[in-house]
Amino acid sequence: MKSHIWLRSETKDHERRTPLTPIGAQQLIQDGHIVTVEKCNDRIIKDSDYQNVGCQLVDALSWKTAPKETIILGLKELPENESDPLIHKHIFFGHAFKGQAGATELLKRFKSGGGSLYDLEYLIDENQRRVAAFGFWAGFTGAAAAMDSWADLSQGKDFSPLHDYEHQDEWIASLKKRLIGQAPNVMVVGAKGRCGSGALTLLKKIGIFPTSWDYQETKEGGPFKKIAEHDVFINTALINTKIPPFINEEILEDQALSIICDVSCDPSGELNPIPLYDRAGSWQKPLQSKLLAGKIRHILAVDNLPSLLPKESSEDFAEQLLPHLRSFASDHSNSIFERSLAFFKSHSDKI
Repeated sequence: MKSHIWLRSETKDHERRTPLTPIGAQQLIQDGHIVTVEKCNDRIIKDSDYQNVGCQLVDALSWKTAPKETIILGLKELPENESDPLIHKHIFFGHAFKGQAGATELLKRFKSGGGSLYDLEYLIDENQRRVAAFGFWAGFTGAAAAMDSWADLSQGKDFSPLHDYEHQDEWIASLKKRLIGQAPNVMVVGAKGRCGSGALTLLKKIGIFPTSWDYQETKEGGPFKKIAEHDVFINTALINTKIPPFINEEILEDQALSIICDVSCDPSGELNPIPLYDRAGSWQKPLQSKLLAGKIRHILAVDNLPSLLPKESSEDFAEQLLPHLRSFASDHSNSIFERSLAFFKSHSDKI
């Protein structure tokens, strides 16, 4: 079976990642498929690198007029404030199955156009484990951003805007320099997962050894006063069912907690375990400062943290995804993609 894979440009601010590298594109072409790549100045990989391995280059957003049978591959959300019916098979993080803002509108677009969404978050194997995830890098970059924020706070500086780094070593060196002679008391919840592993890896590299909790410590349900006793709380837990919150304003009374980093960042979702904020931050203003229990607390919640290390996170994710993408391109009944499609159908059928 021959497929046409169309890598679309990303429209989200500061999104430089890609789910497909030239190495992967070349393998798809060698498999007999067509690969089209939309031009994108912000993408961490140059357009010419794709062209050099045989990809067709086209203008940004031209996927909208691609033949109906084309598979549209992306990463983050489609352009905002659009309502055109969606006719293609789309692969991207749709954020549409947990009651998030805009979910109903997106599903209506697919339903009216007859297209389908293969949500990257729901590409799972027979053990219900995701086959491709940015989790490690979300935890790694979230922890790094939290440490930068704590350094700003402890040094009496305004919080710095976020910016990406060419390589993690550059960021680690900066953090080590900023934290000389001081170290916050840090707690990580969800420490045994991919995301938690990334956070712990970063913290270890800069000489911080946090309190680490996972399911065993949280299964009885929160809120947990222990969390509030730390200077920095990093939430990396994957939540799939409604649970009591990890923290609320009441347990913050007379407690030290000053930086809350919610790597999971699902403020508009029904499963948010940190109900202290209702919107994500931005790269320009990543922290939200709130008066909670008589003290100003600062919440860091940005929904594309891995793009702070766009090259490393893209290469890792694309390598995880590629074998399954190659299989799907050759056989659309691939079981992993069928599971993702089933999630889409179960939710779109309710619209």
